[in-house]
Amino acid sequence: MKALVEYLNQKDIIFKSLKEILPKELGSRKKVTLHLGVDLKGYYALVIELEKKSRVLRKEAVDLIELHEKSEKYIGSKITKKYIVIKAPLCSHAKAILEENGWKVWHEG
Repeated sequence: MKALVEYLNQKDIIFKSLKEILPKELGSRKKVTLHLGVDLKGYYALVIELEKKSRVLRKEAVDLIELHEKSEKYIGSKITKKYIVIKAPLCSHAKAILEENGWKVWHEG
């Protein structure tokens, strides 16, 4: 968590609070870490960290968008800001799908 907070501070993103949500709580079996934060203006933000060896494909991008929708239902509020940190090879189509749906994608593959 500390590494993520420092990474977000480098990107000038600061949260009042940041808590982890287990994918299991959302009914998912994905190997991702989900963090729900409240920024300084009081808006909810979702930060997803994805780290794996295989390529992130288009189908998985759709699954990540579904995780966002499930997390909105879980907290009962709209999540306005969506960030994803991908530490894996990334398909250009997957990145395009995420960016079209309002995600800020940081790729370190």
